[in-house]
Amino acid sequence: MKILSVVGARPQFVKLAPMAKAMESRGVDHVIVHTGQHYDVSMSDVFFRDLGIPAPDVHLAVGSDTHGRQTGAMLAKLDEALEEHRPDWVVVYGDTNSTAAGALSAVKMHIPLAHLEAGLRSFNRRMPEEHNRVVTDHLADLCLAPTEVAMGHLADEGLATRSVNVGDVMTDVLFQVRDLVAGTEPAVPSELGGRPFRVATLHRAENTDDPGRLGSIVKAISGLDTPTLLLAHPRLRARAAEHGIDLTTGSLVTADPLPYPQLVRAVMASVGVVTDSGGLQKEAFLLRVPCTTIRTETEWTETVDLGWNVLVPEPAALADAMDRPGPSETDAAPYGDGRAAGRAVEAILSHTV
Repeated sequence: MKILSVVGARPQFVKLAPMAKAMESRGVDHVIVHTGQHYDVSMSDVFFRDLGIPAPDVHLAVGSDTHGRQTGAMLAKLDEALEEHRPDWVVVYGDTNSTAAGALSAVKMHIPLAHLEAGLRSFNRRMPEEHNRVVTDHLADLCLAPTEVAMGHLADEGLATRSVNVGDVMTDVLFQVRDLVAGTEPAVPSELGGRPFRVATLHRAENTDDPGRLGSIVKAISGLDTPTLLLAHPRLRARAAEHGIDLTTGSLVTADPLPYPQLVRAVMASVGVVTDSGGLQKEAFLLRVPCTTIRTETEWTETVDLGWNVLVPEPAALADAMDRPGPSETDAAPYGDGRAAGRAVEAILSHTV
C-alpha cells in the first residue's frame, strides 16, 4: 500500500516522526509531501534531521502568505503531487492550512483520507485552526482521534462510525525524546546562569497582532523575578519589531526556537511553561511541568481538569497565574501509552472505504 503524508508546519513534523517509523515497520510505501508552510530552516529542515524523518519526496515551497492565498497555492501544487504518486491513502496531520489543503486535494481526487489528531475542538470559530480541523474531520474517511474527549466531539457531529481512538502520537515521540535527552544539559542561554527559569512561546495572531495586547503580555512576563526563556518564532519577532516592543526587557531572555529534542530538555529543566501553543500545553503536562496558557480555551481540556494547566485570557492576570502554587501529582494518562502511531497505521491498513 502507498500512503502519502502532507505536512508543512513544526507540530506536524513531530507527529510525522512516529508515523513514518510505524509505516516503515509495516512495509508501507510512504511518500512525504512538505508544503513549505514553515519555510525557515529552524522551523523545518532541522526537525527532519533531529527526529530521524526521511527527507520529503516533494517540497512545494509555498511559503508564507494570507490564509486564503497560502491554502490556494497549496491546493494547486498538491494536485500535481497526488497525480504523480497516486497514493492509496492521504494522511493529514493536525489543524494547519496544510491540513485543510491536503484534505481538499485528496477528496477532490477521490483518494481516501485519514486525519490524524481528529476530533479536537476549541469551539472558537475565530481561530483558523478550528475551521481547518472541523472541515478536515467532515471530509475524512477515517478520523484518528487522540483522546476519548475527541471521540465524543466526533460522535456529537455524526462521525462516530468513521472514528477510532488510537491515542496521541505526540505522546509517542515525546516519551522517546524525553528518555533520549534525560541525561544531557539543557541548551539554554548563558544569561540564565543555572537559575530556575520558565519557557515561553507566543505566536497566535490574537496575542501578537494587537500592539496593546502583545505589550501587556510582554510586560507581565518580563516583570516576574524568575526569568523566562522566550523562544521567539520569526512571526513574533516581526510583529514585536513593527509594534516597537522590546522582547529582551526585564527578566525576559529571548532566543530562537529550539530543535525539538532541545525544547523537550528545556521544558524538563524549567519550573513552568507559558504559551498559546496547543502542543506545548500537552507536552508540559506529559513532562509534569505546570503550564499557563494565554487563551480563552484549549483543545486539551484534560490538562486543565487535572490542574496542570490554567487558561488566562487577560494579560493582567498572567503574572499571578504563572506564580501560582504547583498542582497535585497525578498518574492520569489521557493521551495514551506511547504506542499510538502503530495503532493509527493499523487502522488505515485495515479500513475499507
